[in-house]
Amino acid sequence: MRTQVGIVGAGPSGLLLSQLLHLAGIESVVLERRSRAYVEGRIRAGVLEQGTVDLLDAAGVGDRLHSEGLVHGGIELAFGGRRHRIDFEDLTGGKAVMVYGQTEVTKDLNRAREAAGGAVVFEAEGVRLHDFDGAQPRLTYRADGAERELRCDFIAGCDGFHGISRRSVPAASIATFERVYPFAWLGILADTKPVSAELIYARHERGFALFSMRSPSRSRLYIQCSPDEQLDDWPDERIWDELRLRLDAEAAARLETGPSIEKSVTPMRSFVAEPMRFGRLFLAGDAAHIVPPTGAKGLNLAAADVRYLSRALIAHYKEGRDDLLDAYSETCLRRIWKAQRFSWWMTSLLHRFPEESGFGGRVQLAELDYVTSSRAAARTLAENYVGLPFE
Repeated sequence: MRTQVGIVGAGPSGLLLSQLLHLAGIESVVLERRSRAYVEGRIRAGVLEQGTVDLLDAAGVGDRLHSEGLVHGGIELAFGGRRHRIDFEDLTGGKAVMVYGQTEVTKDLNRAREAAGGAVVFEAEGVRLHDFDGAQPRLTYRADGAERELRCDFIAGCDGFHGISRRSVPAASIATFERVYPFAWLGILADTKPVSAELIYARHERGFALFSMRSPSRSRLYIQCSPDEQLDDWPDERIWDELRLRLDAEAAARLETGPSIEKSVTPMRSFVAEPMRFGRLFLAGDAAHIVPPTGAKGLNLAAADVRYLSRALIAHYKEGRDDLLDAYSETCLRRIWKAQRFSWWMTSLLHRFPEESGFGGRVQLAELDYVTSSRAAARTLAENYVGLPFE
């Protein structure tokens, strides 16, 4: 089989790239080792920057997002028993974010690819990348019990942190930078009314907590925990009790409880692989970078990668230009490292570190007091959270 762009991974970045290329008349085939039901069932991020919303609109998959998503013009920072609002719209000239789950984004993209007759091969086993350092890259895999080969002009590795794409690059050709944090997030999804109309980021002596939502009747909540935490040790009642302790009194009184729909423990790490291009192989999304979720940047960085890569591929095929392909890695990495800085800062500001001294805790509180009392400091948080401008 032959196509123009072979895409490894049918998460949001791979599907979005395929959809954008399709709209430009460029062929692609997406290979995914998991089933469609598994991919669509993964609970992930839910805060979209305006640039990501605009890109989904351009891909023709924004209708349900706008009818069901929740526009948030700010967030609340909770510390010292009080909540303080950061007003994004006021601080950034009207910008906001959209709360809409990654699961729903994936479903919308799958439906769009299906409606367009897009080639998405689920349960593609044993995917391997070949000859991407030359002019004729190939992908081999097994499907329906048969060995298959996909020949293409370019390969886009959109298969996540544990995928085969980055691991196919010779070690001498890639550099990685990583920080593993000494804590994780224990998350719970429940059909309960959110405690607030906007997200609450809580810094507490017992550890960080995040009060988020997926809809006006579905809450997504997190508490800081140890990386080796066992879910069996956390029945729903214990999680709700801990969440209530980490809220201010007014919000705690409004906290509704209910049975969990899903529970998970998410390790926290910062990771970047450089460069993001190797001949005719381009890495995008979690295949190239991971950020701690505190800054809500993971899905948005993946969408930014796809924005740059799709435009570069379109310029190659439609205009015979390769300057954007040549600049892809450098352009993406400038944005990625800024997002890493912001995510690291938010994480350091709000979490309790095991080795933290009384001095460190006081510095956190002083920083939070500064951010919520200085318009300049609040603007810095706001403009990073809603998304920095694209190049």
